[in-house]
Amino acid sequence: MERHRFTTSMTTLLLVFSACAQAAPDPPRQAQLQHLLDQDCGACHGLRMTGGLGPPLTREALAGKSRDSLIATVTLGRPGSAMPGWAPLLGPDDIRWLVDRLLQGKPAS
Repeated sequence: MERHRFTTSMTTLLLVFSACAQAAPDPPRQAQLQHLLDQDCGACHGLRMTGGLGPPLTREALAGKSRDSLIATVTLGRPGSAMPGWAPLLGPDDIRWLVDRLLQGKPAS
């Protein structure tokens, strides 16, 4: 029983630390990432993210998909498809920001 309580406490501590360690990109970087989303992602997913070569990335289309699976897709890509992995060009904070932006619903540019 005592070991379970310790494990639960450690897990909670790690989750809090992990959340604190994830920093949002600064405003100039956010502008760069928004441009990448509009232009690079938009080239395949449509300039309004309603689909094209790639599937739609609208808020409605992403509803029910887990944040972690979307982060993995952006990070690693989709083998056998045109979706590249962006990890060589973007850091984890950048990728999380892009995914969160899509989940919030990208505003019209």
